[in-house]
Amino acid sequence: VSLIAVLIPLLFMSDVVGRLFSEFAVTLSVTILISGVVSLTLVPMLCAQFLRRRPHGAAASHAEAPAAVEAETMGTGWFSGVIRFYDRCLIVVFRHQALTLLVAVGTVVLTVALYVVIPKGFFPVQDTGLIQAVTEGPQSVSFAAMSERQRALAEAILKDPDVESLTSFVGVDGTNPTLNSGRMLINLKPRSERALTATQVIRRLQQETSGVRGISLFMQPAQDLTIDSTVSRTQYQFVLESANAAEFDAWVPRLMDRLAKQPELIDVTSDLQNKGLSMFIRIDRDAAARFGITAATVDNVLYDVFGQRIVSTVYTQSNQYRVIYEVEPEMVRSLASLNDLYLPSSTGGKQVPLSAIATFEERTAPLRLDRFGQFPATTISFNLAPSFALGQAVDAIVAAQREIGMPRSITTHFQGAALAFQKSL
Repeated sequence: VSLIAVLIPLLFMSDVVGRLFSEFAVTLSVTILISGVVSLTLVPMLCAQFLRRRPHGAAASHAEAPAAVEAETMGTGWFSGVIRFYDRCLIVVFRHQALTLLVAVGTVVLTVALYVVIPKGFFPVQDTGLIQAVTEGPQSVSFAAMSERQRALAEAILKDPDVESLTSFVGVDGTNPTLNSGRMLINLKPRSERALTATQVIRRLQQETSGVRGISLFMQPAQDLTIDSTVSRTQYQFVLESANAAEFDAWVPRLMDRLAKQPELIDVTSDLQNKGLSMFIRIDRDAAARFGITAATVDNVLYDVFGQRIVSTVYTQSNQYRVIYEVEPEMVRSLASLNDLYLPSSTGGKQVPLSAIATFEERTAPLRLDRFGQFPATTISFNLAPSFALGQAVDAIVAAQREIGMPRSITTHFQGAALAFQKSL
């Protein structure tokens, strides 16, 4: 019963660690129960069969009892040797009782000290032969420039002797939230054909791709067992929340600079992207009204030029094709193309240039707006430096927050594997 009581905390643990250890605790509890039943039923019956009662006058002395029991059961001398060795050790212990108690106390103290000092981690990093990579370009990069830089990065990666192939893509979709980000899946050669692990290959690839300008590469080994719901730039995530998103502009860079100096962390990055470019078109309502032009007219023309307006659908026997209206690609590569746009007017059917009724102003704007629950949020992700554990990295991040004096209006917490590690510890 006392042994099973030790396993009760494992039975009621929550989160991913509880799911991992629940089967272990149940299996061990059932094993102890079976052992207890065997000890109370089968073992006494076997003793009744194998142990023989001696006549009262032929009772062996205390010293001869082990040998007599061993002779009746085993028929060899190894059991008596074990008993004699244990007897000699027990006598030595009783002769040095003070030293024995001192060793016991020292063992307890050393156990507590080692628990505090020893680095603590969570899931060990697997070498599955697959590397997940996230690329990031400047926030004002165009699709054509991002594609070109991604292609140059892929060519540099394929030159590595341990890389077998890779898949690369850019563009906004369900995986890439912004235009300046891209994804790669790097397939390594089988483990028997390479001398380095996936983590070591990542470090080498970072050096080999450092010459590709205008794009950053973040890599992590793909894991079979993971509890992260999203694929971030690096392995572990740290989330900041605030009701005022403007606070991120001031405090996230300061925290990033402080974390970049921590020896426990590498590849520190953030998904805060608030330096994108936007064009603000200010319509002169009075001038537009003289030509009979509304804001909806301006919106439709802008969508015709920069959007993907479907003007028709061609149906065949086995498929259908959408006809997309667009202008010449050269026209949308610069802001000067806005001066070449003409709007239909309701006064005489003449075309009116957009610049006659509007002014253009270039501004900065965030590329993405993230929320965690109800509040604006941003995520800082990081990898562990070699020879450092997750517990040391968590302590370093908490200490960095205190050092820079982050306000209480910004709440922080870990996410994914780092959060599960905190709860399980």
